[in-house]
Amino acid sequence: MSSSTPLVRRDLPHLLTPLPGPRAQAIIARDQKVLSPSYTRSYPLVADHGEGAIIEDPDGNRFLDFNAGIAVASTGHCHPEVVDAIQRQAARLIHMSGTDFYYENMVELAEKLAASAPGPGPWRVYFGNSGTEAVEAAMKLARYHTGREKFIAFYGSFHGRTMGSLSLTASKVVQRRGFGTLLPGVYHAPYPNPYRQPGEDGTCSVRWIEEQLFRTVLAPEDVAAIFVEPVQGEGGYIVPPPAFLRELRALADRHGILLVFDEVQCGMGRTGRLWAASHFGVTPDIFTTAKGLASGLPLSACIAKADIMQWRPGAHASTFGGNPVAVESALVTLSLVQRELAANAGRVGAHILERLRTWPVRFPNVGDVRGLGLMIGIELVKDQSTKERAPEVRDLLEQMAFERGLLVLGAGANTIRLCPPLILTEGQADFALDTLEECLQNLTR
Repeated sequence: MSSSTPLVRRDLPHLLTPLPGPRAQAIIARDQKVLSPSYTRSYPLVADHGEGAIIEDPDGNRFLDFNAGIAVASTGHCHPEVVDAIQRQAARLIHMSGTDFYYENMVELAEKLAASAPGPGPWRVYFGNSGTEAVEAAMKLARYHTGREKFIAFYGSFHGRTMGSLSLTASKVVQRRGFGTLLPGVYHAPYPNPYRQPGEDGTCSVRWIEEQLFRTVLAPEDVAAIFVEPVQGEGGYIVPPPAFLRELRALADRHGILLVFDEVQCGMGRTGRLWAASHFGVTPDIFTTAKGLASGLPLSACIAKADIMQWRPGAHASTFGGNPVAVESALVTLSLVQRELAANAGRVGAHILERLRTWPVRFPNVGDVRGLGLMIGIELVKDQSTKERAPEVRDLLEQMAFERGLLVLGAGANTIRLCPPLILTEGQADFALDTLEECLQNLTR
């Protein structure tokens, strides 16, 4: 390499072809013939292999992944300790079904999750394959334990797409359209949004439940559980006011209602602590985790107070939940997150938020920035005077970033979410922010 040739860093993007390249185009064409059209693809990324926070496509283009496979690749892509654990376990035992038989690593993971729970135990653990399965398990368990059948969730929430969890979800109408009557007895309340738009109702959500729901259409003694995301994900990466979860806990206690925290997206170190609940000092009765739990392998957990998870054998089960290979990956993931990655997420996330702090002043299309750890939202507006939401600006920014080798996705109506792997470095964070700043400057030209 000559002295005039620029150094190509392996930990940053490097684009060789127009996007998508010829090999990527061929794969996309094949995909469009056979894959479900229900899948959402925001831009034409074709992933071939990954390492750390970098994804490479089949044409050799490298991208900085600020999606982490939708908040799943918590330890980064193909972390060597995770890969080693998967390979060793796959050579030892791939499957036996923990709902019918015993194997030690499933017990070990349950012990570690129970020991790490956000509040005093004892706790019990149910394993599934995905976030929606963990939520379905929590719904069934809440009904089983309380003998009640109704639920409260929040507008903007995302709890899954199977019929029970979809009944709780209130994120986008496209997720519900065409599926007929969902689970009856689900009521929604406004999620407290400190970043609400002018003219929107800022009523305290807990008071609204007491004064509206409980006085008009819903008897509190009929409610089995309240489901809430401690930090709302698909709704726009919204961090609630500090008192909200404490008040919600008190409300649930007054009426004998179970409080369920959905930590599928905000858990496993993403907010800078193992569980987002720890930021608020509130203990749920049940909480769910998935996504980042096993660094990309399908695994979820519904974790409940031991005196609540007292259903009979056969009441609920999953053939693949707690698969030995996924469990082994989760054991390494949990160790890495507790040992170093949650702290790194807090440190690098604070660095990002400090740089973002001036953006609403510097860029007319940025209405707000917020987040905890590496769960950060940038809200896009048409202009600063009205703060009117601008989903079209958000979508354009997403595409512009992709064309520069940065992978980001939207959340809510008009928010860009930043949820990179927890191994992210400050150098990679600065590259991403430099890229987004360039895109925002181009929007105003």
